[in-house]
Amino acid sequence: MTPIAPICCFSAPQAARRGGMPACRASLPDAETLDELVAVAHTVADTAAAITTKYFRTRFEVDVKSDASPVTIADRQAERAMREALAAAVPGHCVFGEEEGFQAGQGDASAVSDYLWVLDPIDGTKSFITGKPVFGTLVSLLYRGAPVIGILDQPVQGERWLGVSGRQTTLNGSKIHSRACGDVSSAYLYATTPHMFEGKTEVAFNALRDQVRIPLYGCDCYAYGLLAAGHCDLVAEADLKPVRFETRLPSVARVRSLTGASRSLDF
Repeated sequence: MTPIAPICCFSAPQAARRGGMPACRASLPDAETLDELVAVAHTVADTAAAITTKYFRTRFEVDVKSDASPVTIADRQAERAMREALAAAVPGHCVFGEEEGFQAGQGDASAVSDYLWVLDPIDGTKSFITGKPVFGTLVSLLYRGAPVIGILDQPVQGERWLGVSGRQTTLNGSKIHSRACGDVSSAYLYATTPHMFEGKTEVAFNALRDQVRIPLYGCDCYAYGLLAAGHCDLVAEADLKPVRFETRLPSVARVRSLTGASRSLDF
């Protein structure tokens, strides 16, 4: 039958168990440059953490965006500070953020098109608003269109996942890997909420949910960290925006099936 494209299913990849995020097909920056850019990514995540933790579990106004999703002063201030940190460190790089959209780098356009930073200051704003510490700050760097660096940062719990192309994923500096799961019937599945699935995607998700050992809900981006660290086996989503897909992908290595082959869900 025809694959149902809108549902994305991330699973424990064999590639991650054998060494982390695979090298992208595009040529990479040299090792020294990559290390410098990793340091920049950490600075950007630290900058956001200083703001998000200041507002977490405090009283603030919640606005509603055009897509009906909530946004707070913490989202806006954190992204603005992240952009300022990038402008200071790598002014020639382009930036795309959840709250302010795309911004071209400074200088010669032909020299800056290789690098694009993708930012989500608070993934899981509803969790942030309600005081649940499973939101995260997402930072990714694309080089010539392929993600090469990704950070998932949970500042309240002090947990930071780092994925770098060609290197093993780490959690707070320690190497981690996903776990083996030979069959979907043994899998522990996370989804942010079952209410994100509608119509055909609801049919697809329900079929998957009914096959796994345990379905769980409500972890936002934190579920991807649990996946990368080997604590769950699947994450299913239906409405990932590009900013969220690109920032999560480096930490979980790649979209693959339980047996290691890339696939869509067929129902």
